[in-house]
Amino acid sequence: MNTHADIQIGHSACPHDCPSTCALDVEVKDGRIGRVHGARDNSYTAGVICAKVARYAERIHHPDRLLKPLVRAGAKGEGAWKEASWEAALDHVAEAFLKAEQAHGSEAVWPYQYAGTMGLVQRDSIHRLRHAKRYSGFFGTICTNPAWTGWMMGAGKLAGPDPREMAKADCVVIWGTNAVATQVNVMTHAIKARKERGARIVVVDVYDNATMKQSDLGIVVKPGTDGALACAVMHVLFRDGFADRAYLERYTDDPRGLEAHLATRTPEWASAICGVPVPEIEALARLVGETKRTFFRLGYGFTRNRNGAANMHAVLSIAAVTGCWQYEGGGAFHSNSGIFGLDKSLIEGHALADPAIRSLDQSQIGRVLTGDPAALHGGPPVAAMLIQNTNPANVAPEQRLVKHGFLREDLFTCVHEQFMTDTAKLADVVLPATMFLEHDDIYRGGGHQHIILGPKLVDAPGEARPNLFVIEELAKRLGVADRPGFGLSAREHLDWMLGRRGLGTFDSFREERWADVQPDFETSHFIHGFGHPDGRFRFRPDWQNTPSPDRPPESMGIQGDYARLPEFPDHVELIELADARHPFRLATSPARTFLNSSFTETPGSLKREGRPELMLHPEDAASLGLAEGDRVEIGNHRGEVVLHAKFFDGVRRGVVIAEGIWPNSAHERGEGINVLTGADAVAPYGGAAFHDTKVWVKAAG
Repeated sequence: MNTHADIQIGHSACPHDCPSTCALDVEVKDGRIGRVHGARDNSYTAGVICAKVARYAERIHHPDRLLKPLVRAGAKGEGAWKEASWEAALDHVAEAFLKAEQAHGSEAVWPYQYAGTMGLVQRDSIHRLRHAKRYSGFFGTICTNPAWTGWMMGAGKLAGPDPREMAKADCVVIWGTNAVATQVNVMTHAIKARKERGARIVVVDVYDNATMKQSDLGIVVKPGTDGALACAVMHVLFRDGFADRAYLERYTDDPRGLEAHLATRTPEWASAICGVPVPEIEALARLVGETKRTFFRLGYGFTRNRNGAANMHAVLSIAAVTGCWQYEGGGAFHSNSGIFGLDKSLIEGHALADPAIRSLDQSQIGRVLTGDPAALHGGPPVAAMLIQNTNPANVAPEQRLVKHGFLREDLFTCVHEQFMTDTAKLADVVLPATMFLEHDDIYRGGGHQHIILGPKLVDAPGEARPNLFVIEELAKRLGVADRPGFGLSAREHLDWMLGRRGLGTFDSFREERWADVQPDFETSHFIHGFGHPDGRFRFRPDWQNTPSPDRPPESMGIQGDYARLPEFPDHVELIELADARHPFRLATSPARTFLNSSFTETPGSLKREGRPELMLHPEDAASLGLAEGDRVEIGNHRGEVVLHAKFFDGVRRGVVIAEGIWPNSAHERGEGINVLTGADAVAPYGGAAFHDTKVWVKAAG
């Protein structure tokens, strides 16, 4: 730590599920933290972080944090608890797991985790226990799958130009991400390009959000229609001579076939699908066609639709048609997750894994817990769970099924958490968890190129313990503590992993704070070829066989209605289309001061967000007889939810927006927005379509 007067400055990394993974400077005094700042000397963070993390003291020192292990003392969900020692609570959990295993086999236990922390040790050690005990596998589908899949179909490697090159662009196209709310550093570099180079900023999204308000050209599309807009842009690029034919011949698989395919994908055709006026489509195409240094920053909005993989592939293809990859400040970027090279095999226990063990879909937890044979993949019922780093009773789709499953009397659930979340309320045992400044870990910046250390800076309150502690203690009780990877502290895991990467040890890396592992220009821009074996960008993707980090296990197979995925970039109506009964389409976009279900407990975030609201076009509201602020009920075959109407003309007619994942208790009937969202798998490699929901809307009775 550095010391200024009586305040010490500690260094860490933001652990939350955000591509920015900001490098942090943290004020520490008398064992408590003060303000949190972005590290100015980190070239990507560049001193800028979001407001919710800047006031992290509200969260880490919150009076409602869980401080002691709790065991259920009444009916499930009733809220009656009794305190227990850690030893007694862990004994109880281990006994329940062994009982489930004896009754139904090892696959009856399902360790369930996700991205509440992105630290590699604390997040991923649960897999080591899973593999050692032959518990059911976990196929993660809530976040990245369609976007990563669509990217891989075209580029063949999950990497791209240095995102700091946005500052050297003459045009920055931010497509499918509300960066002001969800990855603020994108704006740092885009606005630098505007100030220093006069760059134009283009934003494409499903509503006029905070990022679009900072753009020079804002384009509002209907949810799930990005592919139509992308095809029309490419149609114009070929039609008006902006396609870089020399680049296309050298670097892509079938440019002539693409051009012929796009002949009928005119701006008029696209406008009828996506709702964007023809002049706006023409203007976007001309801007990116005339501007060689165009940087396409593609976000995770693509993951939220049933045709998201096809949409990502179509939008990514624009950069190949213009050839902007050739220029510094040009190309397309989604995630650098493929560049880091950190070996997690010891943390995750890869040597212990058995591919014959079934995997279960994270997003289909409601179906799994209610005994759907297809969701269970022919295996036994799930009879016991350990849940870390996630809140499925709030964030998972088909929420009524999820809650019904958790209320099963024959299901034992242990939740390791920081607060009494919706999921913790339904558990049998709740264990208090540390926050990121209270344990050691390491982080990778998917939105940039830094590996950043996050050492412990303060002691945890009460009896809160890290994830690794729980995994190690359960391993002892379950008879697998002698297996490879167990018995190591977080620092020992980090020493092993850093050493394998050639980055020294925990102590030496703590002095460095981070490592910049961005590949050189030619590698990052695919100058020597894209990631497919033939080195060519694929306009004609192999939807069933292309490798991808999110490809499902062989036992699960290809997902969704993959047979309908297009041969070339196109609009494909795999989406949940509006109909006479459900004339509106709902997107559940991120709120600026929440992050999934985190920060919903902090005073600053609650004050900023107010209450759960439904944003709808004033003309749609008038047709429904609604006044501003009215209670409004929205629903479909999955359920119904009550919110308050907020008039908003920055959305296409027939589209409604509900920002943020509020706790279920914040809603009038105790049920949150994910009552309405579906868990059917997204083609071809899985996913959850949170922004792809048909609903009816009416005044609440």
